[in-house]
Amino acid sequence: MDQIDKSILRTLQRDASLSQRELADKVGLSQNACWRRLHTLRANGVIKGETLRLSQEAIGLGVTVFVMVRTRYHSREWLSHFREAVLSIPHIVDFHRLAGDYDYMLKIVAKDMNAFDGIYQILISKVELDTVTSYLSMEAIADSRDMPV
Repeated sequence: MDQIDKSILRTLQRDASLSQRELADKVGLSQNACWRRLHTLRANGVIKGETLRLSQEAIGLGVTVFVMVRTRYHSREWLSHFREAVLSIPHIVDFHRLAGDYDYMLKIVAKDMNAFDGIYQILISKVELDTVTSYLSMEAIADSRDMPV
């Protein structure tokens, strides 16, 4: 990946709605050269897709909670069941397996604390967990930042 590819990626992270012509102009390429590079970046899995960033508050999801999970189970079967349970809950928007004191971290968005509690109740009804600690986000200082390329 050279500097032109990185420029394409930085530009698209800021605005993925640019036309191919607009993108080519911004990075100083012809449309054909830009298309070839985009095609290669997609084929190599560097560009995984194009999405919109929604305003969480504007769509009525005013609460963000980070849930730290510790489990006493570490088998592939348990992880497969846990993964399936977590991914079945749309309000869990991020899901990470960790090294350290906790085994997993979930980012949950909800309308309010009562809605979060309902999501939490669904989660614990689907899978047995050892320790669950929740942290309420007071403010998103930097959320969904661009990848540093």
